[in-house]
Amino acid sequence: MNNVKNVFSIKDLENLSGIKAHTIRIWEKRYNVLEPMRTDTNIRFYDLAGLQKLLNITLLHNHGYKISKISKLPIDKISVMVREIINEKSVKHHAINSFKMAMINFDQTLFFNTFNNLLSEKSFREVFYEIFIPLMNEIGLLWQSDTISPAHEHFISYLIKQKLLINTEKVQILEPTKTDKIFVLYLPENEIHELGLMYLNYEIILNGYKTIYLGESVPISSLKDIKRYFDSVVYVCYMTVEPLKENVNNYLKELQQEIIEGENSEMWAIGRITEFIKQEKHPNVKVFNSINELANNL
Repeated sequence: MNNVKNVFSIKDLENLSGIKAHTIRIWEKRYNVLEPMRTDTNIRFYDLAGLQKLLNITLLHNHGYKISKISKLPIDKISVMVREIINEKSVKHHAINSFKMAMINFDQTLFFNTFNNLLSEKSFREVFYEIFIPLMNEIGLLWQSDTISPAHEHFISYLIKQKLLINTEKVQILEPTKTDKIFVLYLPENEIHELGLMYLNYEIILNGYKTIYLGESVPISSLKDIKRYFDSVVYVCYMTVEPLKENVNNYLKELQQEIIEGENSEMWAIGRITEFIKQEKHPNVKVFNSINELANNL
């Protein structure tokens, strides 16, 4: 069975390209830049070629080309021009679009080629901050709007995880240079969104610290074992959907009583759910608004 998504609504095109559906309709009517197909009830839909063409047109338009001029170009000329204008300013936009196309087509080769091209000019750290973080933010919105399926999200997430694991292994072979604290990284119970935590593990090791990576869905009871082996522990918890916002302060209260109260330890919390933390109630908890903010605190 072919699971590749190859039919898109005009709303899908809006979500994927950033061009409003109203503008797409105007471009079609005035300049014939796209040729939508129609359902029996006269509703527009588009194929992969149409999506790719719109993404290329968007890149040219963002670089100052008038839509009236672009509309007169043959499709192969548009592709050539896109390749010619890829530079430091547009590489982020182009790479994110390439990764989105790789995701929609379940195309591992396109993912790897795009990643390797980026890595030839950027560090892995730059690729993650400049490309992968914005990409995952966009993918979250695309999933919420039903433009992509959970299968698409899992596919691209797994490929990014592969790159994280490979690059983490490269820095893990180095002996830690800082011994004043140990970092224990984990996700709370029922939390499975691991990419951000995996990158933090890479960043902390890169900064010379020893880490203990526990991963997904770790109960508080499992954290107690760490206390038996190490002093001065920083527990890093990434809260994307768990614990629930109404439970997060009780969760931290229990954590403080069981794990960090009276100890030479602290908790660093990051993720969407942290906005519901009442920090005045949790003196041993530091809240960070972004991966970059946490990394700069190392």
